[in-house]
Formats: sequence, C-alpha cells, structure tokens
Amino acid sequence: MKLILGSGSPRRRELLAQLGLTPSEIRPPDINEMPRRNELPRPYCVRLAREKAEAIACGDGELVLCADTTVALGRRILGKPEDAAEARRFLDLLSGRRHKVITAVAVKRGDRIWQRDVVTDVRMKRLSAPEIASYVASGDWQGKAGGYGIQGPAGAFIPWISGSFPAVVGLPLAETANLLQAAGFPLYEGS
Repeated sequence: MKLILGSGSPRRRELLAQLGLTPSEIRPPDINEMPRRNELPRPYCVRLAREKAEAIACGDGELVLCADTTVALGRRILGKPEDAAEARRFLDLLSGRRHKVITAVAVKRGDRIWQRDVVTDVRMKRLSAPEIASYVASGDWQGKAGGYGIQGPAGAFIPWISGSFPAVVGLPLAETANLLQAAGFPLYEGS
C-alpha cells in the first residue's frame, strides 16, 4: 500500500520518519484555508484536515494522510502569518499567555475517511521586544501556525505544555499511528 502525504510540510515528513515511514508521494492539496464567518478554531482545523483529504485523489492501493495545525487564542484563529509584521503581532498576542494548539489528522482510503484531532495547551513566556525582533528576523516563523515553531529557536519561549509535543510541531504520532492502522496500513510488521 502506498502512503501519500497530503502536505508539503517538511516537519510532517520528519515526524512520519519517526514512525519509520517515508511517503511514496507528496501531494499538497490546493484548498481555501480561510476560516468561515464565526468559525471556532477546533471545528475549523477539523474541517480543513478533512477538506484536504477530500481534495486529493486516492487510487487503489493508496492511502492519503493529511493534517492541519491551528493556534487558538481563545476563540481567535492564528494561522500562518502573511508577513513579518503579522508574525510580530501574533507573538505580541501570545506573549505571557496560554493558548491552544490544535492538530487535526485525516486519513483517506478509497472513499472512507478516518479523523482525529488533538488539543495541546501551551504557555508562552512573556517576551521582550528584543526576543520578538530577533525571532522575527530569523524567519523561522514563516509557514508556521501562530507565527512560531516550538521545535526551533522559539522552543526557548515555551516553558510549559500539556498534551502532545509532536502535535504542536504538526503531527500527533500516537493518534496518527492509530488512524493508519484503522485504515489498514501495515504500520508494524505482522499487522
């Protein structure tokens, strides 16, 4: 069975490698990722993961894996910043506060989809202006929900999490392994 990764994220490829998996193909979906009017972060994230999976053709002998990660500050969705100014605004908002990181995973085989979402509570320390400026100048925020990546230099800004570290990076490993097995993917020898 061929594993198709419906994501261009290098972080998701690295996390799949921790499960001993290398996708046969990478097929990033082209969908509209704008939140709907009054859409809350968790349903938004779950919807996007499902829509990504639905947007990717899945042939016989193929299994498609898609995911979406969203940072939520209360009811507010903090997606990927458009530019350095927005990344700075996001970090100002998150500084000294707790927020939630939601990662939803969707696995498609044929016309059936298995889904799961994981919510992790994260606390960011109070950031100084030089810390924010230095991080934004590094460019590490680019392409990352909430404008930061916990697995990089911004890890120094996160003194506490409650939940799944790999989910904050972009793919909850335990839940992903369970979904792959539920869909019939031979993840472990003899399974």
